Amino acid sequence: MWRSPGRRCRRRHWWARRATAWRSWSIRSRSGIATRRWAGSDESLADMAEITADKALASADIRPAALDCVIVATFTHLKQTPAVATEVAHRIGATGAAAFDISARCAGFVHALSLAADMVRGRGGHVLVVGAERMTDLLDHEDRSTAFIFGDGAGVVILGPATMSGVGPVVWGADGSQADAISQTVPWDALRDDPHLRWPALRQDGQKVFRWAVYKMAEVAQQALDAAGVRAADLEAFVPHQANLRIIDGLARGIGLPDHVVVARDVVTTGNTSGASIPLAMEALLNAGSVRSGGLALLLGYGAGLSYAAAVVALP
Repeated sequence: MWRSPGRRCRRRHWWARRATAWRSWSIRSRSGIATRRWAGSDESLADMAEITADKALASADIRPAALDCVIVATFTHLKQTPAVATEVAHRIGATGAAAFDISARCAGFVHALSLAADMVRGRGGHVLVVGAERMTDLLDHEDRSTAFIFGDGAGVVILGPATMSGVGPVVWGADGSQADAISQTVPWDALRDDPHLRWPALRQDGQKVFRWAVYKMAEVAQQALDAAGVRAADLEAFVPHQANLRIIDGLARGIGLPDHVVVARDVVTTGNTSGASIPLAMEALLNAGSVRSGGLALLLGYGAGLSYAAAVVALP
């Protein structure tokens, strides 16, 4: 049957709207992600880290010159050298501070936090810890199984001397036998050999990561509680890496968290920001008044490698 061009156009638009709604429902049902944030084209990784560091210094009333070290947990800095931490330290005025990056992917922030706590215990002074990722630089935006998950962001904490330690013993490790579960498609030198190659991008086996995270990380979380000498009932909050809402809820059940423990679910509004997800989720809970400063929180980072790190901390 013949239809006018106008009617065909309206029908096509209706199907386009229906397809978009179906994709949105599918994304949210699979991951829990409703919104996310991507950096602007003119907003670099160092820009995000600098802005967040300035806010943290102002909030803590600490002068940049008082910082002894700046650590940036990231794997999305596209320059092999120098470390983005050196640029951040210079920009914020942390003259003479040691500065370096660490790369443990989504577990990087808890790794950096543990290193910073050991520095303060052993040397005193103040350490600024940044979790910053510009995930959009490492995505294949045509990959529907991966690209929709990730967002960009940065979060910062500052550690300094205190009468009581605010960071408990870290439980960390890696399972390199499953390194292919989350990986880069090709190494950077492949572009040198074939300039027409597609840009290297992040790939992951979602089902493999889900099974590993829910079961293995519940064990690691319990080990961190035991190392700190606390019970799940002593916690005020559980702040895991914001990878996927189903993983977060599965972990909460696996650990056996009581109802009064607030579970961070920042992934719903920010997506997966890798090494930035835990500090962003902590800030969201504190800003919303969902938890109190000084309350105990279990932090749990996990991701590519497959690497993981967990620790009980007093909320800033």
